[in-house]
Amino acid sequence: MNIAEFGAFITPQLEALGGDTGVYVKSLATGETFARGADQPVVAASVIKIPMMIEAFRAQAAGELCLDELHALTDEERMPSCGTLKAMHAGIEMTLLDLVRLMIIVSDNTATNILIRRLGIGRINATLRELGCERTTLRRLLFDREAAERGLENTITAREMGMLLEKLFRGEIVSKKASAAMMDILLDQRLNGKLPFYLHALRIPIAHKTGEDTGITHDVGVIFAQEPLVVCFVGEHVDVPAYERLMQDAAKALCE
Repeated sequence: MNIAEFGAFITPQLEALGGDTGVYVKSLATGETFARGADQPVVAASVIKIPMMIEAFRAQAAGELCLDELHALTDEERMPSCGTLKAMHAGIEMTLLDLVRLMIIVSDNTATNILIRRLGIGRINATLRELGCERTTLRRLLFDREAAERGLENTITAREMGMLLEKLFRGEIVSKKASAAMMDILLDQRLNGKLPFYLHALRIPIAHKTGEDTGITHDVGVIFAQEPLVVCFVGEHVDVPAYERLMQDAAKALCE
């Protein structure tokens, strides 16, 4: 299915679904693009972890950070929900690169907050602006209820996530080597119930990151089909199971 056919396929389904959805699809071979609601900011959920990974590699390249640096987990750092570190004992040591991997492949929230504190919200946002992201913004730590009650939310857009993923694919973020390392981490994603649902059986690799919360579900990635594609689905105030089924069907249709 080409991009124009995909637009005709997906638009009525998005209209029927309702909610606040953003879809951005781009052929990395031809540049052909489909975008619908792609510039509307939505609550980021765990997709905001992609910019944190980028900042970690940028900081290392700039000599501001060493990803081999060891960090010892404390009881106070454990965060609920996704991840494995919440179950680990205090004092366990891991490198900052280990934390980056856990943050992406199992969406570890403990690793994420450790890295936000280590990297700095201001630096992460400055890097986003340098890369051309104007609406994607990190405003607070995860599970910071006080900040959330004051209306501070981390935000993304489908188009800006697509732009970052395309730059990674083309080796344009930090360096070719760093971009390739980040793509490899995204390819090792363990949470594969959305865009990859049918792709694994088709033996089509996808480098991606998911995000979810109440009424929120996202998946953004690069599908390594015969014609590589950036595919970004973000959704807020949606019927989550219905939108995730649409993601699954859309990814399959694009690759057929």
